[in-house]
Amino acid sequence: MTQLENEIQAVKVELVSMWNLVESQLQKSRAAMLNFDRDLAREIVTKEKRVNAFELKLDRDCEDIFALYCPVAIDLRFLLAVLKINNNLERIGDIAEGIAKYIIEPIKDFDHSLFAKTDLIKMFDDSIKILADGRMAFEKEDTILARSIFKKDEVLDIINQDAIERISECIKENPDLMKDALYVLSIIRKLERVGDQTKNIAEEIIFYIEAKVLKHQQESSKN
Repeated sequence: MTQLENEIQAVKVELVSMWNLVESQLQKSRAAMLNFDRDLAREIVTKEKRVNAFELKLDRDCEDIFALYCPVAIDLRFLLAVLKINNNLERIGDIAEGIAKYIIEPIKDFDHSLFAKTDLIKMFDDSIKILADGRMAFEKEDTILARSIFKKDEVLDIINQDAIERISECIKENPDLMKDALYVLSIIRKLERVGDQTKNIAEEIIFYIEAKVLKHQQESSKN
């Protein structure tokens, strides 16, 4: 392997390590919510600093490779994709931290009936799954798997769209659930953004492997 290939492989390994950390943060936020584990939620908030450190180091490593090797073709596309994926992962880390803070703030556990009525657990599981699918697509350079994320993100969008009506019904039935319902709605909103960020990641994977830019194509297809 050339020195450039070694540097690119090192960046790939480092990005996957960051990915695993972000997945773990999201999984822990689910567990903290289900078990009302405020200590675990505090651990998530503390570990967010590691996610931020990963982002800064990956940015510097990519910049160094640009400066030293002037990469072209797929190497250039790979590094450009890494810079964007790195940013998307950092934002998902922020989302996991934000959910953790919703668990630290209340003094008592949420009413779990809200979880079932809003499909929150399914949304959490689906969010974690598509993030893992994104990592696998990146590691295996699998654009078919990357494209499957677009359809899976639509499921998260539907749950998010239905959330207001379902939450409203819950509050009408039991006004005492108002505060819990607002926390649950806020978590749903954040998980919807996990889907958006992972969809962006899928677009970057396809870009660097196939040299296809999908972002504007998808926007125009919606119009």
